[in-house]
Amino acid sequence: MLNADLNARVVKETEAMAWHDTPEVGEWLKPLEEDVGRATGVVKYAPGSVLSSPAGSAGEEIIVLAGILADEHGDYATGTYLRNPPDVQRTLRSDAGCVLFVKRYGFDPSDTVVVRLDTANMSWLPGLVAGLSVMPLHQHQHAHAALVRWQPETYFQPHGHFGGEEILVLSGVFEDEFGRYPANTWIRSPHMSRHQPFSRSGCTIYVKTGHLMVGKTGMS
Repeated sequence: MLNADLNARVVKETEAMAWHDTPEVGEWLKPLEEDVGRATGVVKYAPGSVLSSPAGSAGEEIIVLAGILADEHGDYATGTYLRNPPDVQRTLRSDAGCVLFVKRYGFDPSDTVVVRLDTANMSWLPGLVAGLSVMPLHQHQHAHAALVRWQPETYFQPHGHFGGEEILVLSGVFEDEFGRYPANTWIRSPHMSRHQPFSRSGCTIYVKTGHLMVGKTGMS
């Protein structure tokens, strides 16, 4: 078990974390959370690696942070967002090596959408305040995933999150009244938590909301 209590706020600067060996040859892990049926982490693969499939009925969400990931449908460069429901057959590999942000957990049985998005070549939509841009990635019922880009000196109003909020800072520095979060920081905030986010220098973040309800439920 690691950071298994979904009522707890967690902040991890992954750049400062050590890589852990895993049972898989050519795979290293920076674990962020792990519980029965749920695991999140940053994973590094050596050139020529073939990725293991999620255990049991888990699906997976992946963001390619560096390098190139591939499967039988194509190559996925840095910035690609992938979503594989549990029943999807896939053979993921990396001929040149890669670094991934990976979430594995039990998807809602009615949420069967496969997603392959090259975010580097997608358009941004206007956000709710000046200086904010949004790129939706996936939505099902109350759960939403998106990229959010903050121009320098962008400030958002105080707000809460039903079902919690998870953030990975992809570039720049994200901030709120609780701290300052440089690139590659992972933040998990519980159901109905509140904050007032901003960015003085600008940043891009991955945001997932509505999925951290207590009672809902890996990786090496």
